[in-house]
Amino acid sequence: METIAIRELLAPYLPDDEVDDSLLASIQIHLDLLLRWNQHMNLTALRSPEEIVSRHFGESLFAAHALIPRAAAQNVFDVGSGAGFPGLPFKYWAHRLRLTLIEGHGKKATFLREVGRALHFSDYSVLNARAESITQTASLVTMRAVEKFEHILTSAAKLVSPGGRLALLIGEAQRERALSLLPDGESTILPLPSSDQSILLTWTRSS
Repeated sequence: METIAIRELLAPYLPDDEVDDSLLASIQIHLDLLLRWNQHMNLTALRSPEEIVSRHFGESLFAAHALIPRAAAQNVFDVGSGAGFPGLPFKYWAHRLRLTLIEGHGKKATFLREVGRALHFSDYSVLNARAESITQTASLVTMRAVEKFEHILTSAAKLVSPGGRLALLIGEAQRERALSLLPDGESTILPLPSSDQSILLTWTRSS
């Protein structure tokens, strides 16, 4: 897909002056790899490049823009990364992030490492592990709706350091259940652009 088309598809999610050549190039490389690998394994149910850019890259970048400045250098864990969302677009948005993708499926973890190699990333690692086995914490933990959501959500919350945040890209219908499972802390809700059914829920762990 040409970068001009990617830029147009990102318009609802990011201000145009925040979409630079580096961001577009990273998306293009990731998208090309995703489309190629998705022919042989189920990385995403979406099949058209346009849908993938909007739903996966656009929504992830909207969250990144809402949560962190581009100069941020904090530790970020992405739980159940799958095809790399929302974690990888956070790295495209803020290059200095120390990003760890946590993915329990071996083939998906291999894909994520391949994307990192193609983009020549530093401060980037892929853990082929389940969230409940991780003992480290991070100041920001991200997650999309995943299989066994309720079980993984409680594990993801434990990875958030004191005063840190958990950012969830989930359906509006999951909001109340997610909030009921999270420990005490502050939470905020942002609706995602171009959707009346999806939200960005951010929970902050008490210090």
